[in-house]
Amino acid sequence: MKKLSSLITLFAGILTSLPLYAQSEEIGLDEKINTWVQPATDLVSSIVFFPIQLGDDAATAMPLVIIFLLSSAIFFTVYFKFINIRGFGTAIKTVRGTYSDPNDAGEVSHFQALTAAVSGTVGLGNIAGVAIAISLGGPGATFWMILAGLLGMSSKFVECTLGVKYREIGPDGKVYGGPMYYLTKGLKEKGQEKLGKGLAAFFAIMCVGGSFGGGNMFQANQAAKQFTDMTGATSSSAGTIFGLFMAVMVALVIIGGIKRIGAVTEKIVPFMCGIYIVAAIVVIIVNAANLPATIGKIFGEAFSPLAVAGGFVGVLVQGFRRAAFSNEAGVGSAAIAHSAVKTDFPASEGIVALLEPFIDTVLICTITAIVVIITGDYDNAGAMGGVEMTSQSFATVIPWFPYVLTVTVVLFAFSTMISWSYYGLQAWLFLFGKTRLNDILYKVLFCIFVVIGAAASLGAVTDFSDAMIFAMSVPNLIGLFFLLPVVRKEASRYFDYIKSGEWKQYHPEATEKAPIK
Repeated sequence: MKKLSSLITLFAGILTSLPLYAQSEEIGLDEKINTWVQPATDLVSSIVFFPIQLGDDAATAMPLVIIFLLSSAIFFTVYFKFINIRGFGTAIKTVRGTYSDPNDAGEVSHFQALTAAVSGTVGLGNIAGVAIAISLGGPGATFWMILAGLLGMSSKFVECTLGVKYREIGPDGKVYGGPMYYLTKGLKEKGQEKLGKGLAAFFAIMCVGGSFGGGNMFQANQAAKQFTDMTGATSSSAGTIFGLFMAVMVALVIIGGIKRIGAVTEKIVPFMCGIYIVAAIVVIIVNAANLPATIGKIFGEAFSPLAVAGGFVGVLVQGFRRAAFSNEAGVGSAAIAHSAVKTDFPASEGIVALLEPFIDTVLICTITAIVVIITGDYDNAGAMGGVEMTSQSFATVIPWFPYVLTVTVVLFAFSTMISWSYYGLQAWLFLFGKTRLNDILYKVLFCIFVVIGAAASLGAVTDFSDAMIFAMSVPNLIGLFFLLPVVRKEASRYFDYIKSGEWKQYHPEATEKAPIK
């Protein structure tokens, strides 16, 4: 409570001195916090992102955690006989509610769970991160990014199946799920109770930290910067005012829990993705003459030893890194959102979840890459940041697109924040107890950090939280390997249910062929 009191005092101080914010000692506070956090950031980042040098160039350094994520995704893909490909059609039908029983326990529909999880991953990385990856790794990085996205679909299937399998449903119907629960309950079934508790606690702590930083402050900060740059706002308090507005909007959504989050994301996610995709298609059509050459570069330079710095390995590393940072497959975060789905078949949501990396990486990231490549702007990156590079690429065809991009960036940031608020809340309640006080306390803290993130430039803090997010993958993946037989059993049960035709009692007008097991 003492820490909360201090944060509230800081928040009140900001509100009462908006015009003086930039001239006061608060500017020095940014640097003080960064300086204080930097040693911890360097230590955690050096461990989590410990690089394995795969070549002679700096561009070929691959963080060990990315190798762990990718190798696990490859294993899951083979173990489940390419479920990411053969389960795609079933996933589409499941998310549309073809096999759903409306009376099943849970809080949200398959579609709402999917959009809530997608909103947590689709963000600035799809706009800025891809452009940077292409500038560093060349067009060929796109090929490896797509491949990693396809493999990540299998990881999502595994973790989200377990999220539903081991979830808890309270007397009031609220669902509590995610890696914290399948690590404790699942590993206990395997005779590894102490290991499970330790891994779950570590995951939850990392998740709470990641929700305040990368899932909140970073999003608010970048959205505020894009908004103020585009509008030309020069007021010293512009960031704070923007942060206050975002905090109020976030609060209005997260107070209602996952049901309201799902209701909002099922509208926002298709809208914001639709705007972005339509604009990208316009750019591609206008530059249609360059499309064959663009496709040729993507596939040709993917295997070229001389394409960019680091050669073939450098291209591969940049593509794999972008995919892993974009869709978070194997990190375990999405399993928290998917756990709230209405279903009695855990694998049904695992099947739905495999669509997430496809939407995030294979679709949106690839479209961004094609736009940047087809316009040739990646060759003139210079000192431009990722957002500026992408914005310039779109502006070559749609001069007013930077304004649309500003709206898109704000929506991406907003949707990411509301989803990560739910991830962090679930981890918070796991650690401190499922009480109304703890629920309110976390949500108040989260909204305060929205304002701080928009008003301040806490680089070291957000870097630290990024490391925490990827540290979540270590306990999560350990648990996934222990519990693979459980996932296989649940997958068989779900496919048998579809084959039996029992679902037709809820949808008598439908007909369905048995899925390939």
